[in-house]
Amino acid sequence: MTISIYSKPDCPQCDATCRTLDNYGVIYRKIDISCDERAREHVLALGYRQVPVVETNGAHWCGFRPDKLRSLRAVIA
Repeated sequence: MTISIYSKPDCPQCDATCRTLDNYGVIYRKIDISCDERAREHVLALGYRQVPVVETNGAHWCGFRPDKLRSLRAVIA
C-alpha cells in the first residue's frame, strides 16, 4: 500500500497527520506542494485547495482525520 501525504511548511494539520502516522509506525511519502508544481496541480485536480491531502490506493481525503488514520493503521497491521 502506498500512502502519499501532500503538505506544505508550517501546516499544523500536516504535522499532526505525519506525527500520527509516525506514532503508528506507518510508512508514507511526504510531498511538499510548495516546491513541487506537479504535486500542487495533482492536489488541485483532486478538488482540494488545502492540505494535508492523504492519498492511498485511489482513496483520498483532506485535513487531519484521526478516524481515517486509525483505519489506515488497522489495514496495515
